[in-house]
Amino acid sequence: MSFFDEFIVRPIFNLLMAIYSLIPDFGVSIIIFTILVRLLLWPLIKKQLHQAKAMRKMQPELAKIKKQYVKNPQMRNLAMMELYKKHNVSMFGSLGIMIIQLPILIAMYRVVQIFVSNRSDLGKYVYDFVKNLPVANNLVNNPDQFNQNFLGIIDLTQHAISKNGVIIGLLVLAGVAAYLQYLTSKQLSPQSDNTRKLRDVLAEAGDGKEADQSEVNAIMTRKMMKFMPVMMFFVIVYLPAALALYLATASAVGYLQNFIILRQDSLEMQAIANEKTTTRKSAASVKTNKRAKQATEARITRIKAKG
Repeated sequence: MSFFDEFIVRPIFNLLMAIYSLIPDFGVSIIIFTILVRLLLWPLIKKQLHQAKAMRKMQPELAKIKKQYVKNPQMRNLAMMELYKKHNVSMFGSLGIMIIQLPILIAMYRVVQIFVSNRSDLGKYVYDFVKNLPVANNLVNNPDQFNQNFLGIIDLTQHAISKNGVIIGLLVLAGVAAYLQYLTSKQLSPQSDNTRKLRDVLAEAGDGKEADQSEVNAIMTRKMMKFMPVMMFFVIVYLPAALALYLATASAVGYLQNFIILRQDSLEMQAIANEKTTTRKSAASVKTNKRAKQATEARITRIKAKG
């Protein structure tokens, strides 16, 4: 057994097997597994989202830097690096979650293949303490009793498109997974008022004006954000439905996590703003009262002087 199988595939396989032993429905097990993984990744997801928010806030300052150093790319890059440092933003801040999620996705593909096509290997991958669970033990000894359906309706071993034809329900599932991935990516992408297209930038470059590399990168990012879900859809339709369910669940939970984190941050910022407003009002009130007291004392002093 390879290093990857031993230290990544087997733990994921056994966690999924343990969940299946409690709820003998492959689809429900995948959903619960995915939710658990996303919850474990919550701190990293929160950090990634904060990086994305910081990038959004930096856009006006980045635009000023680009305009200021339009003829000096070296100074522009240095100024941009200083700005990233000032806001504590890493240009590779989003890679952490990707580095973790990619091996999980590859391992999930291997795990699904074991359950779908290589059930004779169940005993090879299962841990002894998991095998002691009645359902897991029965499944290892009788692989044909594996419940490969989701809620008794969707066969998760099938493909949306295969030599046997097209399964509409699985096409819909693939479409949902791709669309949810698009929504999640959109949440993390820096927003910009710049709607120029790549051909506009290239046309200017053809006229002798130096292309702004950061603008080109932003345009390419927007294009990839729209293209990737389409490509994802056409990949998913040829994979077992179990993987489509995993991806759809991961995207749905990810979107919900992002929404919760963004809302929490918004409420915290509002609370801070309200606290500052209250503090300013209190300070102004104290100052006003002090002036009123001083004015009263001055009047009393004048009256005494006249008397």
